[in-house]
Amino acid sequence: MPDLRYPVGPPPASHPLTAAARTAARDVLATLPARLRLAVAGLTDSRLDTPYRPDGWTVRQVVHHVADSHMNAYLRTKFALSDAGTTIKPYPEAVWAEMVDSRTAPVALSLGLLDALHERWLMVLNSVTEPQWSNTIVHPERGVMTLDDVLAMYEWHSRHHLAHVTELRRREQW
Repeated sequence: MPDLRYPVGPPPASHPLTAAARTAARDVLATLPARLRLAVAGLTDSRLDTPYRPDGWTVRQVVHHVADSHMNAYLRTKFALSDAGTTIKPYPEAVWAEMVDSRTAPVALSLGLLDALHERWLMVLNSVTEPQWSNTIVHPERGVMTLDDVLAMYEWHSRHHLAHVTELRRREQW
């Protein structure tokens, strides 16, 4: 049986990206809001409240987590560009996923947030100069991360959580 936790494989290793890889990663970020909206389209509350795997988050929690996580990524991007080398504060994603908004809010709230957030985030990412891709932040758990690392991580994160939803729908034949 495939590992339902990692439907697109593990997170990427740290390494500089080529210009083509950056473009492809930004394309994934650009299309995520619409693809995630399509992935949850027509799901009833009961199905939105179905875990994507045993002991996993519900589809609703996944959608809200993506918004929470990508807000943090947007800020990390801006810190890498404005205060390179700064230590960022990680957020307790498991705790946030259990908060009332993540467990009960309509997914439309986070989908709308992702539309606006990704539009702004891409404006920033599209303005990054070649030397700035090596700007860093320090993650207390992951260590030093370049802006390339941040982009690669969230490109993967986008595909990873989208696949949680689409693979559940495929398995359940929804």
